[in-house]
Amino acid sequence: MNRKTSTLIGAGLGLALFMAIALLPAMLYGGYAGVLLAGGVFGTPIQSTLFVRMFIIGGMILGTIGVGSLFTVLGAIAGGGVSVLTEIPGKLAGAVK
Repeated sequence: MNRKTSTLIGAGLGLALFMAIALLPAMLYGGYAGVLLAGGVFGTPIQSTLFVRMFIIGGMILGTIGVGSLFTVLGAIAGGGVSVLTEIPGKLAGAVK
């Protein structure tokens, strides 16, 4: 298995791990950031208007995309690292001959 395949498998596993563990907290904290931003822009206490809801939903989307991409990139790095580490014994065995 080459490094590209291992990297793609690691990215897929990172994304699956994100879906299982971090999807709901990412949406929660993103929504909270949207509430804080809307409170800063429109003043507190915030009213339930269209623009406030757009801030909150936008925060949820940005939080989800940011944390999801973090898990995906870290999974790809881990997959590439595993690929490199599994190639080292083969190279060492070839050097010993």
